[in-house]
Amino acid sequence: MSSNSSASSSEWTKPQHKLFERALAVYDADTPDRWHNVARYMGGGTSVEEVRRHYQQLVVDVARIESDGVPFHWYATAPPPSTLHRG
Repeated sequence: MSSNSSASSSEWTKPQHKLFERALAVYDADTPDRWHNVARYMGGGTSVEEVRRHYQQLVVDVARIESDGVPFHWYATAPPPSTLHRG
């Protein structure tokens, strides 16, 4: 990840997203200097401000998902739940 503070979260790779998720699990909201620790956990190429912005966007995205603001797409190989039968 570039240390460029203007980099957007959409520029993060899948491995970087996973590393970020792990860092959030290790350094929860009660951790002193949380964002410094998360940035360091990311390998040093991500700034504290970038980590903070990425988290803020994650909060917005989760809120949208939880409020049904993001449509759920069914995969072509799996039928929607209304057509599934138990038995």
